[in-house]
Amino acid sequence: MRLLYVLSVLACLLTEAVAQQKNAIAYSATGYVRDAKTGKPIQGVNIVVINVSKGYVTAKDGFYVVTMPAGNYVLKFTHVGYRPRYDTISLQKLLFREVFMEDDAKDLEEVVVTSETPDRNVRKVEIGVSQLSIRSIRRIPPLMGEVDVVRSLLLLPGVTTVGEGAPGFNVRGGSADQNLVLFDDAPVFNSSHLMGFFSVFNPDVVRDVTLNRGGVAAGYGGRASSVLDVKIKEPDAEKWSLNGGIGLISNRLGVEGPIIKKKLSFLAAARASFNDFLFKLAPANLRGTKANFYDLTTKIKFQPSEQHTITLTGYVSTDVFKLASDSLSGQEINASSTQFDYQTTNGVLRWNYFIGRQLNLATSVILSRYRANLSSPDSANAFDLRSGIWHRQIKTDLTYTPGDNHQWQAGLSAIDYLVQPNTRTPGPFSNVLPVDLAREQAYELAAYVQDEWKVNTAVSVLVGLRYSALLNRGPATVRTYLENGPREDETVSSTQTYEAGTVYHRSGGLEPRLSLRWSVGEGRSIKAGYSRLRQYIQQVTNTTAALPTSRWHLSDVYTKPQIADQWSLGYFRNTADNAIEASGEIYYKRIANAIDYRDGAELQLAEAVETQIVQGRGEAYGFEALLRKNKGRWTGFTAYTFARTFLTMDSPFPVERVNSGRAYPANYDKPHTLNALATYRPTAWFSLSLNFTYSTGRPITQPYARARINGVYVPIYVDRNQQRIPDYHRLDFSMTFEQNPLKKKRNQSSWVFSIYNVYARKNAYSIFYRLNPRSFSDAYKLSIFATAFPSLTYNFRF
Repeated sequence: MRLLYVLSVLACLLTEAVAQQKNAIAYSATGYVRDAKTGKPIQGVNIVVINVSKGYVTAKDGFYVVTMPAGNYVLKFTHVGYRPRYDTISLQKLLFREVFMEDDAKDLEEVVVTSETPDRNVRKVEIGVSQLSIRSIRRIPPLMGEVDVVRSLLLLPGVTTVGEGAPGFNVRGGSADQNLVLFDDAPVFNSSHLMGFFSVFNPDVVRDVTLNRGGVAAGYGGRASSVLDVKIKEPDAEKWSLNGGIGLISNRLGVEGPIIKKKLSFLAAARASFNDFLFKLAPANLRGTKANFYDLTTKIKFQPSEQHTITLTGYVSTDVFKLASDSLSGQEINASSTQFDYQTTNGVLRWNYFIGRQLNLATSVILSRYRANLSSPDSANAFDLRSGIWHRQIKTDLTYTPGDNHQWQAGLSAIDYLVQPNTRTPGPFSNVLPVDLAREQAYELAAYVQDEWKVNTAVSVLVGLRYSALLNRGPATVRTYLENGPREDETVSSTQTYEAGTVYHRSGGLEPRLSLRWSVGEGRSIKAGYSRLRQYIQQVTNTTAALPTSRWHLSDVYTKPQIADQWSLGYFRNTADNAIEASGEIYYKRIANAIDYRDGAELQLAEAVETQIVQGRGEAYGFEALLRKNKGRWTGFTAYTFARTFLTMDSPFPVERVNSGRAYPANYDKPHTLNALATYRPTAWFSLSLNFTYSTGRPITQPYARARINGVYVPIYVDRNQQRIPDYHRLDFSMTFEQNPLKKKRNQSSWVFSIYNVYARKNAYSIFYRLNPRSFSDAYKLSIFATAFPSLTYNFRF
């Protein structure tokens, strides 16, 4: 009897222990949060476990993971612009479920400036990261009616451009080619249409835009300054729709919808410009210019099961830009007309596999091709100059979330580069000589690991380590130069030839990344960050703004990879229930092996590019401040940046020195930049926006003297970038009339009227000098937009 009693007690204890152990096991509820109307994922949804002090946030694709011990819970889903949703779940095993949120009409009267949680700027670990939703980008007064991703970035702290209409952008003292621009993970080597007036991103397909200018995650690499990550929205899996716009510069048309409902969906959007009248309003020397472009974006999404998602993205863009008169002095060719043709072709195949519990695997195959052509039809000097880049990549990323306090990421990447510097083909009766420069080929390999660790409620750390390497391979011919002389054609001592596929040079190293966030109170945090970035492919040019045909060059025996080390520190504060955001950041950047051109360099057709460029050190530092109002009828922000960027190119040989070996401002050095945007939305269907921008004029080099050679006056330059063009400032205005969004109709439309450069400021793009016998020099100013430009655009969605 006693034995039976003991066995009964042991059985009860064992049963209780098993139950306790079962309850102690953590299970996960995972899935996607989507818009109930469109089926599109919602990023930045707050998920709170009721009666438990735990919170979660959905990722960029709307994916969420809630990990708790076994039991029953109530989850609350909230997001600005949507009604709160409550879900009851029973965690006894891995649970996958999709959550659909309905929009809240009353919130449409407010401007949402980010698609993430209102306090993300305080709570996120990364420093120097800005995100813009496409909705906030549309609030910015457009140039000639064109909503533009890159132009919206120019309003952010730390982002500038060398001039109005210049291609690319500059971030924290970096050149334009030091920005890694990604369009759904595919690199874009030229992000501009019409030689820099507009970006290549069709706003109708953009989901959100993220600019990493300080806290670059370990998963990114290959550029020394920043990462611009532009994501394409998911195709609508519920219903078909047609959207587009009609404007003065371009017309847009897009379609999306399900092929197999909730399984297979499709998106396609095209944009084209066939209008040359714009240049008839320009100065006389530009009125013969012709410019056209088109781009096409497609995306197919296939979700055969809850665990597998396959997407196929395609993109192609083409530009044709013809100048009626141009002087190609760098190639010693005078042409009566010059035409630029350039094309980007991208493709991405991505497989996302939700393995289970806290494990997710994403594998991508990426193809990117950029081709540029410069031609002149002159019979005596006719030529065709072609160049291109082929980028083939495969990468895989693994995300592991073991619990609430850690999120591990690891990945591998392999890139195959093929660069065609330039091939010049003369016309049938041309005096121009043919040139065929050797191709450059290399592999870029990388591996990384990263952990986001929530140490406690106040401290979070993002620590990562990346290793990258470049392997140059043949066929190639490598020169050897005399040790006691500069690198010039006359100092070549020998050459070495390598067969196809032979690896003849290796370079690489570690790239540590670290971000730290310390919460110092409600709505307040201090952040610090450090990152090292390596760059193996660069654009070499002796023009202030790179042309579409500017030469790309891989690091090799003589061109060392650029290495950027950046330290940053910032304070972030939100008040008034996250309606007001304020932040201030300081940074210091040191660049090893920075690249610039020699005095008198001729880069386009140089057989050995190392004889035309120099490498030295760069230094950049600055302060960035941002004040933003997110809620109410009046919204907007003010951003101020103080920044300096200097380069030092010294050498034992005078021919390899720039500015006599002393530090000088970079072409994109602008000490002061101020941007302000204000939007007034008195009703749900009408809004007004004003944008003001000011910046210090960029550096230029004035001629020091002149010399007469063979009867021609030639300018002589000594000190580089010691003068500046006049300061830049501009005011823009826009009005938007929308079909009342409070009425839930299938058909939606809007009219946008805007004025670019309201007070017709004649901002200088550059200063040019004409030398003649009667005076030392005649200076004249080139202004791209010397008058106010009104525009009208009609947008629709059916």
